[in-house]
Amino acid sequence: MKTLGVLGGMGPAATLDFLAKLQAATPAARDQDHLRVLVDINPHVPDRNAADTEPGPVLAEMARNLARAGAQVLAIACNTAHAFADDVRRGSGLPLIDMIDVAVEAAQAAGARRVGVVGTPMARDLYVERLAAAELTPVLLDAEGQARFMETLYRIKGGDLGPAVRTAMTALLRGLSADAVVAGCTEIPLVVAPEALEVPLIDAGETLARRCVAACRG
Repeated sequence: MKTLGVLGGMGPAATLDFLAKLQAATPAARDQDHLRVLVDINPHVPDRNAADTEPGPVLAEMARNLARAGAQVLAIACNTAHAFADDVRRGSGLPLIDMIDVAVEAAQAAGARRVGVVGTPMARDLYVERLAAAELTPVLLDAEGQARFMETLYRIKGGDLGPAVRTAMTALLRGLSADAVVAGCTEIPLVVAPEALEVPLIDAGETLARRCVAACRG
């Protein structure tokens, strides 16, 4: 099996959630059936949502260190950080399993034509581009809804997983008129369960975990 390297810490709770999904996605009868995973949980990566920061060089250095430690395949446990995927690839020379791509493929597999996307502005732009390339129609929050999302997101990053945050985030996802909704931020599944929506909720982190297992075991 290939060794997986994970660029994480954006945020830490979302990375731990991704690792749990990675473990759950692995068919295993014993410890030795699981993947070897090298993880850099680095919460000091500059804020991907701030205009005056440069996360790319930090992510590239993380990728280089994972490659030096023995990683053979990389994954990024953050949707927004995929805006700097080229830095990660160049920094490591390793293949990167792209979370945005696998989530779009999951939307196609679900038979969706109108795909809701909830995420940061940078992540939304990535999804809009990839959905259009797949001939799917993106459905986005309006400006007011996007502002509420960002406010709620930072509350989650601050450790608030309480009922008010869960209600607010669920309402935002439910408000999209779509055939399926992509949780385009790894914090969303921390507070919204799939059964909370009437349409399929595509957890980008979960789809990435499944693809990582397939790639490393195949």
